[in-house]
Amino acid sequence: MLLDAVPLTLSDLGTGAPVLLLHGGGGPASVAPFAPLLASRLGARVLVPTHPGFAGTARPDGLSTITQLAALYARLLDELDLDDVTVVGNSIGGWIAQELALLGSPRVGRVVLVDSVGVEVEGHPVADFFALTFPELAQLSYHDPSRFVIDPDALGPEARAVLAANRAALAVYAGAGMTDPTLLARLRDVSVPTLVVWGEDDRIGDPAYGRALAAAIPGAELRVLPRTGHLPQLETPDVLADVVAEHVASHPAPPRGSALRSR
Repeated sequence: MLLDAVPLTLSDLGTGAPVLLLHGGGGPASVAPFAPLLASRLGARVLVPTHPGFAGTARPDGLSTITQLAALYARLLDELDLDDVTVVGNSIGGWIAQELALLGSPRVGRVVLVDSVGVEVEGHPVADFFALTFPELAQLSYHDPSRFVIDPDALGPEARAVLAANRAALAVYAGAGMTDPTLLARLRDVSVPTLVVWGEDDRIGDPAYGRALAAAIPGAELRVLPRTGHLPQLETPDVLADVVAEHVASHPAPPRGSALRSR
């Protein structure tokens, strides 16, 4: 589909209450197996956009920041006329979700931040993604890295091109440090129910980073998942789906016609 001259690749599956599932630097493949599980577990319609530039998709020159991606997805929710949307974002997808929550769209009902980057936490830097090889990245990303190590030399040219495109797009949107020094303070303005989910073995951003993120958001809950790293949707997907379902059930939509639903 086309939003304000931005071509957007969108996976749309399931029926029911809407969920916007935002991928991280690994591209849409990093959430693709989780989307049908989430749709089934929640009885939901799950929308998975590919951030322009990832997986070989086009990225207009004027689209280059996380804030712009958040605005793009706010327009997507308007275009599709969706209400009470649960936004679930992993890694930079979580960063986009934070900015989307700060935009104050009345279409967003609740947010789940899964091992999200974006904030700066003193003494707990985000790992230098661009200085890491794929085996080194796996060591920091998973409780059991042996299940997920990628050897680019063993991949075909098309798969290697996708990895290169993802890395280049990530560098454009997130920058070298994958943080915004203004974000942590701005999160005090988030007003939607927020759950921060963190893998206890995440070493891209450690659990203390996750605790600082949760503490910055009014009323946010924190759930730490055992035997899990930076990508719970790949490593412990059933546990993550249950946690998301609990958050949705704990924060139902206000009745139609209430002040909280008015726009």
